Amino acid sequence: MILNEKILSAINNQIEKEFEAFYIYDIEKIRNHCQVFQNIAYQNKSIHFASMANVNPQFLKIVKEEKVNVFVNSVLHLKSVQEAGFSNQEIIFTASALTAKTMQFAHNCGVQLNLDSLNQLQLWQKLFPGEKVGIRCNIGDKVNPYATHAGVFIGKESRLGFTREEIASIPDKSVIKGLHLYAGTDIFDIDYLINCYHELVGISIDFPKLEYLNFGGGFGVAENGNKVFDMETYNTRISQLMSEVSSQKGYSIKLILEPGRIMGGDAGYFVCNVTDVKKRDICLVGLNASTVQFSRPLMYPDIASHPVIIIRNGIQVISEDLFPTTIYGCSTYSRDLFSRKISLPEILIGDIVVFGNAGSYSASSHSQFLGFQKPEEYFI
Repeated sequence: MILNEKILSAINNQIEKEFEAFYIYDIEKIRNHCQVFQNIAYQNKSIHFASMANVNPQFLKIVKEEKVNVFVNSVLHLKSVQEAGFSNQEIIFTASALTAKTMQFAHNCGVQLNLDSLNQLQLWQKLFPGEKVGIRCNIGDKVNPYATHAGVFIGKESRLGFTREEIASIPDKSVIKGLHLYAGTDIFDIDYLINCYHELVGISIDFPKLEYLNFGGGFGVAENGNKVFDMETYNTRISQLMSEVSSQKGYSIKLILEPGRIMGGDAGYFVCNVTDVKKRDICLVGLNASTVQFSRPLMYPDIASHPVIIIRNGIQVISEDLFPTTIYGCSTYSRDLFSRKISLPEILIGDIVVFGNAGSYSASSHSQFLGFQKPEEYFI
C-alpha cells in the first residue's frame, strides 16, 4: 500500500505532536463510500450505517452529513447515535435476547425495532398489543451458508433469527411490518447475496402489511486492499430485485441496507512508533501500542492481515529487500501480535509503522484488558 501525500503529510504532522499511537481517518473516503450507497438506483430506500463498525462521534457526524441513517444493536450505541444528532426515526435497533426493559426503552424512543425470536415477539405483543414490528429471519439452508471469520449468520448453525418454521407459526402476520436478514460478513460474492435476498423475498409473500425488506450488510472489505466490492453490479441487481418485489406486491416496498465496515474500513490508519527490534530467525518488531488498542488482529488472528506501511524520516520506505517479520505489542501477553511472519523491508527503532484498513472495528472495539488507553482519533 502506498500512502497518498495527504495522509502521509497528516501523519508526519501529527507525529510531531503525538507520542502515543493514534488513528487517522480520511474524511473524503468515508464520504465517498456513503455516496456510493446513496446512489443505488432504487429510490424507495434507506441506508443505515452499522454503528458497531465505528461509533466515534466525528465519524457519525460525517455519516449524518451524507444523509445516511444508522443501525444499532445496544442501548449504549442507541444513546451514542442520539447524542450524535440522529433522530429516532433515523435509527434501526436489531438485537437478540432483549429484556422487557430494553424493549420498552427502544419502543419509547420510537426507533424501528426488529425482533429475533417467537418469545421476543410474544413479549412485544404483551407489552404493546396491536403495534407493528419487524423480525429478523433465518432463511435456513436453501442457500448453502457461508462460514465467515465472524461465524455463521444463516442456516442450522446460526443462533440468529426466526427459522422458517417459526415464521410460518406466527398467527397474525399483519402485525409484521418488515423482514430483516443478515447473510454474513466480508462477502464479495454478489450471486450469494442476491440468492439469500431471493429467499427472504419468498418468505415475504405471506406478509400482507409488509413495509420494508432489510438485507443487512456484510459487504466485503479485502484485508490486503487488493479486492473491491463490485458496487456497480450490486446496484443493478438489488434495484432490479426490489422493483420486481414492489411490482408483485402492488405497492412500493422500502429497501433497507446496513453497511458497516465498508463505510470506513479503508479510510482509517493506525499509527505507531517502533520501540524495539529483535533480530532472530525472523525480525521481531515491537511497537508502542497493543492489539487491545487495534483489536482486529487480536479478534481474528488467522485472517486479519492489515497492510503495513513503514515511514522513516517522514518518507515511506519502499524496498525490494524484504525480510520475514513479526510485529508485536508492548504488553507481556503472548498473543499481543499485530502481524505474523510477513515480508517487510528492514525496520529500525524510531521508524513509524502504519496499519491500513483500520477505520472499522478497531478503535471501536478497544479493550481495557491489558491496561492501555484508548488511542486518539483524528479526521482530516
